[in-house]
Amino acid sequence: MNSEQTRPRSVHDQLLTLSAQAGKIRAELEANKLKLPKNTVEDLNNLQSSLAQIAEKMEAFQRENSNMLALADVGQVINSSLELDEVLRIVMDNIVRLTKAERGFLMLRDENNEMTIRMGRNWEMESINSSEKNVSRTVVQRVIDTGEAIVTTNAQEDQRFLGQESIVAFNLRSILCVPLKVKNELIGVIYADNRIRTGIFAETERDLLGAFANQAAVAIENARLFSSLKQTLEEVTALKNLMDNVFASIASGVITADVQYKVTLANKAAENILGAASIDIIGHYLNETLASVSSELGPHLTEVRDTDKAIVDLEISHFLPNRGNVDWRLNLSPLKDAGQKTQGVAIVLDDLTERKKLEAQRRLFERMVSPAVIEQLDPNSLQLGGKRTNITVLFADIRGFTTYSESLAPEKLVFILNRYLAAMAEAVLAQEGTIDKFMGDAIMAWFNAPVPQPDHTLRAVKTALAIRESVENLYKELPVDSHLAFGVGIHYGDAVLGLIGTEKRLEYTAISDSVNTAKRIQENSAKTQILISRDAYDRVKKEVEAKPHADMSVKGKTQPIEVFEVLGLK
Repeated sequence: MNSEQTRPRSVHDQLLTLSAQAGKIRAELEANKLKLPKNTVEDLNNLQSSLAQIAEKMEAFQRENSNMLALADVGQVINSSLELDEVLRIVMDNIVRLTKAERGFLMLRDENNEMTIRMGRNWEMESINSSEKNVSRTVVQRVIDTGEAIVTTNAQEDQRFLGQESIVAFNLRSILCVPLKVKNELIGVIYADNRIRTGIFAETERDLLGAFANQAAVAIENARLFSSLKQTLEEVTALKNLMDNVFASIASGVITADVQYKVTLANKAAENILGAASIDIIGHYLNETLASVSSELGPHLTEVRDTDKAIVDLEISHFLPNRGNVDWRLNLSPLKDAGQKTQGVAIVLDDLTERKKLEAQRRLFERMVSPAVIEQLDPNSLQLGGKRTNITVLFADIRGFTTYSESLAPEKLVFILNRYLAAMAEAVLAQEGTIDKFMGDAIMAWFNAPVPQPDHTLRAVKTALAIRESVENLYKELPVDSHLAFGVGIHYGDAVLGLIGTEKRLEYTAISDSVNTAKRIQENSAKTQILISRDAYDRVKKEVEAKPHADMSVKGKTQPIEVFEVLGLK
């Protein structure tokens, strides 16, 4: 302590010394029976009494002054931290020190509005374990109910608490309990006791602890508010980081702009689609950021602003200097705040350029390869080889095309060829056949694969008859010199269907002698003639009208092939 703190105690000691000396002098005078002036002894008695009273008052003043200094120091200490646990520890250590208690407990209301012990400290400034946290619930509850402090010098003999189990069982003696209030609302209590000594608490300690509790309650409430604010801030920060991560990871471009159409946010996808850095997007106006589509986009932005309604699936094709022709899909919607007031516009931007290019390539591929085949192919597990199955193979070609092509310009030749091949292809697809390939002026197709078709041979025959009809219809549209004949060969047998070639160049086709047989039959058919093998005829003879044809001796076959000419359906 400083000199100002020690001076009151020194004066108190001097006064006690003077009082003692006055008493000693009076006693000697009385013992020696000296003849003294009148009232001398009485004056000495009065002096001794006055000095004792002054000393007592000086002691009370010193104690009060010490307590006030202690409260000032404590107030400064407990308000030096906003961490709740640290504040509670400081509060309890100072309570025990100021009141000279054996133990001190601080109780606060929890989320269930129950009063629970949050901190317990002993005179050695150590935390009290759970087995020693035995307090008088009767005293605590009375403070909670009345909102008034309670002090008892000996709880065992206090008439207010006679027979209370906790006091008797825990051998509680000196108890001091005061409320913790913030704006007249009780948030907890401070409880101090001594289980050994009686009479250590008095009204002075009650008042001291009450004054301290007022400071402590404010400090605790500030710490709790800070802790709550800190937790909320951490949650908001975590949520913001999550939203930033989600916003950044969205595959679609997201752009937001205020009511003046100045860009306020743009995610990474938007930067990639626009081919610009965020510094060149955020803070700029939409007609600058989306300059290539601003003329088309402007009226739609006005519509969103005027109607306060979203516009979805807006597709715009345009040209970008660094990319060429691109296709964008935009969704425009009002950007609203928590009060549903429109604060701008949000734009979700998708670049459809690659997707549309792939779709165009697929459509082209479907025109080159049967859609049924495409559906059977898994790009992730393509491998060379195939599986054996029974199919009906059809070959059809245009007769006289080679001679016809000698006198025709290439452009017109391709046009005429495509008309005939298209007629053949449409007939195949109408019967859900699979077009294997176009070979010059011929077409190869099969049925019953990859999708099983119980009537696949009949479908092949119907396809051939449809080709005949389609060619006859072409004669009505084409000049006479472009009237070309056709021939068809059909055979039933097994084949291996699968991917043939290399990993860099694949072809889905059928390989077997059955394919070769159908090709040989077609090569030996006459103009507008449809020939089928015995194997094929046996499968459709109940539905097809046909007549026997002379057996064919063909290249690669040791025995002649028995064939039939199809005339029509029964």
